[in-house]
Amino acid sequence: MIPCPPEKLGSFYLGGKYDIAKKQLTGEAINYDSRDLTTHAVCVGMTGSGKTGLCIGLLEEAALDKVPAIIIDPKGDMTNLLLQFEDLDPTSFKQWINPDDANRKGKTVDEYSKSTAEMWENGLGNWGQGKERIKALKDAVEYTIYTPGSDSGIPINIMGSFAAPSIHFDDDAEMLRERIQGTVAALLGMIGSKEDPARSREGILLATLFEHYWRLGEDLDLAKLINGIQKPPFAQLGVFDVDTFYPQKDRFKMAMDFNTLVASPQFRYWLQGDSLDIEKIYFTEEGKPRHSIFYIAHLSESERMFFVTLLLNSLITWMRSQSGTSSLRSLLYFDEIFGYFPPTKNPPSKKPLLTILKQARAFGVGAVLVTQNPVDIDYKGLSNAGTWFIGKLQTERDKMRVVDGLKGAIAEAGSSISKNFDSLISSLGSRVFLYHNVHEAEPVVYHTRWVMSYLRGPLTRPQVKTLMAATKDARKKPVLTTKESKPDNTSEAASMLVDTKSQAPNLDPNIAQRYFGVWKSASEAEQELGSRNPSLRYDPLVLSIGKVRFYNAKRGVDIIKDVAYLSLGPDDFGRIDWEHSVGIEDWQKKLIETADHPDTLSVSYSAVPDSMDTLKEVKTISKEFANWLYQHEKTSIYEHPKLKIFQENGETASAFQMRVQQLARELRDEELDKIQDKFEDKLDRVEDKIRKEQFDLEEAKAEVRSRRTSEVVGMAETIFSVFVKGRSRSISSATSKSRMRKKATQKLEESKSDLMDLAEDRELLERDLSEALGEVRAKWEEITVGVIEKEITPRKTDIKVDEIILVWHPYWVDDQGNKVAARR
Repeated sequence: MIPCPPEKLGSFYLGGKYDIAKKQLTGEAINYDSRDLTTHAVCVGMTGSGKTGLCIGLLEEAALDKVPAIIIDPKGDMTNLLLQFEDLDPTSFKQWINPDDANRKGKTVDEYSKSTAEMWENGLGNWGQGKERIKALKDAVEYTIYTPGSDSGIPINIMGSFAAPSIHFDDDAEMLRERIQGTVAALLGMIGSKEDPARSREGILLATLFEHYWRLGEDLDLAKLINGIQKPPFAQLGVFDVDTFYPQKDRFKMAMDFNTLVASPQFRYWLQGDSLDIEKIYFTEEGKPRHSIFYIAHLSESERMFFVTLLLNSLITWMRSQSGTSSLRSLLYFDEIFGYFPPTKNPPSKKPLLTILKQARAFGVGAVLVTQNPVDIDYKGLSNAGTWFIGKLQTERDKMRVVDGLKGAIAEAGSSISKNFDSLISSLGSRVFLYHNVHEAEPVVYHTRWVMSYLRGPLTRPQVKTLMAATKDARKKPVLTTKESKPDNTSEAASMLVDTKSQAPNLDPNIAQRYFGVWKSASEAEQELGSRNPSLRYDPLVLSIGKVRFYNAKRGVDIIKDVAYLSLGPDDFGRIDWEHSVGIEDWQKKLIETADHPDTLSVSYSAVPDSMDTLKEVKTISKEFANWLYQHEKTSIYEHPKLKIFQENGETASAFQMRVQQLARELRDEELDKIQDKFEDKLDRVEDKIRKEQFDLEEAKAEVRSRRTSEVVGMAETIFSVFVKGRSRSISSATSKSRMRKKATQKLEESKSDLMDLAEDRELLERDLSEALGEVRAKWEEITVGVIEKEITPRKTDIKVDEIILVWHPYWVDDQGNKVAARR
């Protein structure tokens, strides 16, 4: 058994060192520094090499370290990450057992479930892992399976990829044009077009449409895109007019191709679900890291290419908005890059993959690219990868291509080649990999550890649906009444027969008045009320408008919030029930200057309370509104007192949590490095002493052997002199040799004792190092969760009332006094 090394943040437990000659484990664990993944990794191996187990083990370690990940899963294998059974009970495995596997083993499903559970528990135990580690894994991140173009898992709404960027176009025009080109290439692929997205008239028109609308800050959707193809909002493309460059008849054909796509009932799944927002894909709203698995096994080749290109371009846009770091911020894992990263062709996915390989390191984004088809891969592009995992390969041709790629990566890193990779790779067996890391001294061969996730094999869409059912149920929310319907309900709660007039009351001309439009017809009102011939009545409401400033210099907060509250009119004492008022957004668009009911319609107006029919009373309401805003309005921001960072204006809670975790990870890595360096110096000194003492021990052993031999020879000579030659040798000479042997023996014992003391010193240092690293881990885990919410209230001087408006709200009323709102 290889003991699981102490859990150490930033260090991934991958397996055990393997003696390829003896075909056995050496007992030494293989740990991988997470920061090395910022220089990316490549994993190559044939089917049956253990590649999936290696990669799932790597992702499990990333999860334990709370590193968020995007996982592109073309085959369905990576969904196994959700099959984590901390109880290791047969009943947990049973649901996911393949009955065919049980039959082949001559067992019932129950028997096979039991043997599988036992195998998993024993396998984990042999690698020093237990149930507590599985629980820690399940608690570390949230797993979500996204299914683009399907509702089996969580669907993805691709329209977010067409949204206008938050930055001004000219601030990063080059990057945005790259994103547009990738999106256009993906769109052309979806309609089966083989045209060059950069040079064809189809590609140029689409790219120009995107740039036109994005420069205006307008989002695009497919309907707007189709209309733009038919009637471009610009007159020229280059020096030619649009119709000369791309005739209307030909444009109509492309528009029809896109319309056919949109008209497909299946396409609606592409327009629902979570947005393609990388921040939300990496983190939950509460700031918990997420491992997002994009299951695309069900898609056609063109649909896969379309989605993968959109996803990669979205990741690049998000990545470039982050600060630089040398610590691992997040992962992109691609389970099969065959077809997406070829050596000569340029599919839409290739350019963003190259961009990630070249630029992502600076932002702490690591890429892990995997393939079982090693021949048709662009190894020149992969020369940026700093870590290579190479498993068993099928053919000699596969081996030669991989070796050439690995040598290229070694040369790119400026290292020399000292290993015979050909023979090493030829000797690899199942779950045994050649591991080369440019950050380490030399390549090693290692055996992957037993993974905590049950390796069931590729899951089908129905199985994915079962896995994600609980998650989807938890997301369902009860339908809530919208904010704007609440004033109607509030008014209806106070419904009563009121004094009315056929004309609007005469009020002080300085009191502003507005109307809600009449959208509901009398016949619609009849159906709702269940009575005939309802009449239209306007009731007075109060719209109070103002601004509130939230300012806190220490936390960098300076926010001005526009507020507009709709409420019932004041009571006889001039009091307004502000607590039941309702916020109204875009009130300017919802109100009109004059009533818009038909002139032939008979209407009535409820009386305006005496407590607001003059400008003086309105000013009193304004003061009350200011006081209520001062007491009621508040905002809050998240902060981390120990790290001394605060949520910035416009920053979401999940983005702030991600920033906290990244800063904590960077500071943790710095502290770990200092501790490691400190102890390595001490350990190096002890190792030097051990080497010297071992040398002295060997010398002492040699001297003892020499003295013993010399003493025996001397004694033999003495005996020979007495009995053969008749004369005796000097007894003092024999005594001297005996004394020298004893002295040498004593020196040997002292050397052994010193060596044991040094070994104890080394063991003590290693224990101290482990404890120090454990303390750092506990410290930073505690610090990471130290986010608090700070409430910020306005000062009295930061309250400004802009206007108090009397708003006439239309209702259809029957002869019993029952009413329904006449506005939308």
